[in-house]
Amino acid sequence: MNKIELLNQVLQFVKDAFVGKDEIVDLLGISLIARENAFLLGPPGTAKSAIIRMLSSCVKDGKNFEYLLTRFTEPNEIFGPFDIRKLKEGELVTNTEGMMPEASLVFLDEIFNANSAILNSLLMALNERIFRRGKETRKLPSLMFVGASNVLPEDEALNALLDRFLIRVRCDYVDTDRLEEVLLAGWKLENKTVEQKPEITPDDIIELQQQSRQVDLTPIRKQYVDIIHNLRNTGIKVSDRRAVKVQNLLAASALICGRDTAILSDLWVLKYIWDTEEQIEILAGIIDSIIEKDEAPKAHPQAMYNKTPNAEELAKEILLLTEKWNSGNLTFEEQNVIKDKLRYIQTRTNWIRNNEHRQHIEREIEALWKKILQTI
Repeated sequence: MNKIELLNQVLQFVKDAFVGKDEIVDLLGISLIARENAFLLGPPGTAKSAIIRMLSSCVKDGKNFEYLLTRFTEPNEIFGPFDIRKLKEGELVTNTEGMMPEASLVFLDEIFNANSAILNSLLMALNERIFRRGKETRKLPSLMFVGASNVLPEDEALNALLDRFLIRVRCDYVDTDRLEEVLLAGWKLENKTVEQKPEITPDDIIELQQQSRQVDLTPIRKQYVDIIHNLRNTGIKVSDRRAVKVQNLLAASALICGRDTAILSDLWVLKYIWDTEEQIEILAGIIDSIIEKDEAPKAHPQAMYNKTPNAEELAKEILLLTEKWNSGNLTFEEQNVIKDKLRYIQTRTNWIRNNEHRQHIEREIEALWKKILQTI
């Protein structure tokens, strides 16, 4: 079995254990190959830490580090205490045994509780894979950092922390229609009756990371450049640094599908570079409209996974947008967000199978567009 098949086997094992979390698990697989960081946004009880823990357990001989940050977390709790023996000799050396600087996979829960005492060291670790403390500097063996939080940061200093996570994915409660599956899978986990897990080594993952750098992105580079321009014009900030790094995600998507050349559908990963929750639907609308035209074989499963929209949910969204628009006193940027969301809903409406429901939604959309045009 080659290493791509082995990683896919690991990812499938985790998906089987956590119902309705395929999107998250697939994105973690992409992050591993790209050697980029992933951020999970969601309320407590949505299996964020459990997913990471199971994925970590499948990395054979790898050291894993998991920690729940609070506002009072000290550097010693993350990086390790100073070595007492060396301290007596006048040297400041950190004893990192069992701590983050020695870990292959790192999971930091409630990441935005990071305080100023650990923030600078944490930023450097996330961005450059380097641990620096006093005169100490060492390279980190980490394959991937995963952060999680219930909310997005409001503090400007913490926005820099969010920026270090290239992939952002929402982790919600599973649809109630699948609750029975969730209960059965959870019962298996609780009673440890899950089948024997597949394993992959850190060296295997490092080899895949190196292979992904050889993927040919030439066939989609022009479309990628056009999308970046489009996103910037829409108001979604994509810095040059992030635009360069996203290429690692495109290459990882191709490699995990067993290809050495990128195709149009690999652009699906761009749906997960949002800064705010309002941008999630806007990005999905832009990217889905591009990749749905791709008919090339061996596309990533998540690229072609367009959920059939719920007409009732769309109607609620239009009602909320209408109420926001009628409230008045909107900034130019807020007006644009409403327009972008409405365009996305309009695209989604085409996928509603029931003609009567679709026509009702279309009438609601048309009514809101008339209000918008009258205001302008």
